[in-house]
Amino acid sequence: MSETTKNIRIDKWLWAIRIYKTRSQASQACKSGKVLIDNVCVKPSREVKIDDVITLKKDHITRTFKVIGLLKNRVGAKLVPDFALDLTPKEEYEKRKIINKVNFENRDRGLGRPTKKQKRQLDKFKF
Repeated sequence: MSETTKNIRIDKWLWAIRIYKTRSQASQACKSGKVLIDNVCVKPSREVKIDDVITLKKDHITRTFKVIGLLKNRVGAKLVPDFALDLTPKEEYEKRKIINKVNFENRDRGLGRPTKKQKRQLDKFKF
């Protein structure tokens, strides 16, 4: 199914191992400085090599991956561990869980959806 290659772009690799839903999202993350290879900001056209360590900021956490294999096409979620080793510390995932709990709005039953004004107030309170 997946074809191993010699040269693959970082944006295509991030899309292929399902870190980003689209290749354009992966490109935008590279352009905005959220993707680092060996602690250096990279452009979307940067080629990935085996044993590169990729650090990226997504969803308020810093994730770290080591490139194990190169691939050209998107693979299923079960095949991702064959191409990328997740080196992200567990503390980062715990941080994400805490952020999700803080951002959860609990509304009493029967109140319905918030109005625009209430929504602005909630957003102002959260951020």
